[in-house]
Order: sequence, then C-alpha cells, then structure tokens
Amino acid sequence: MKWWKVLGVAGFVGVAATGVVIARSERRRRTYTPDEIRDRLHTRIAEASESAPR
Repeated sequence: MKWWKVLGVAGFVGVAATGVVIARSERRRRTYTPDEIRDRLHTRIAEASESAPR
C-alpha cells in the first residue's frame, strides 16, 4: 500500500510542476506588447518566405 501513496504523490507533484511551467510561459507570453508581437510575426514570415523552396 505504501507504493501507491508514493505513486500518488509523484503524480501530484508532476501535475503541479506542469501547471507551474504552463503558468510561467503564459505569463511570459502576455508581457509582449501588440507592436512586439507584430514585429515578431513579420520577422517569422520573412524568414519563412526566404527559406521556402521554389
């Protein structure tokens, strides 16, 4: 029975850690201004069009 408790605690810790990672990335994503997002998208489009096979 002790192994089930350890397994349950490990599962809980894994879920909590995943939530922390998701919350951190969401917080980082929300700090961009609309101008920064627009600039990054334009840069990605330009890079994609340069590397696209013709």
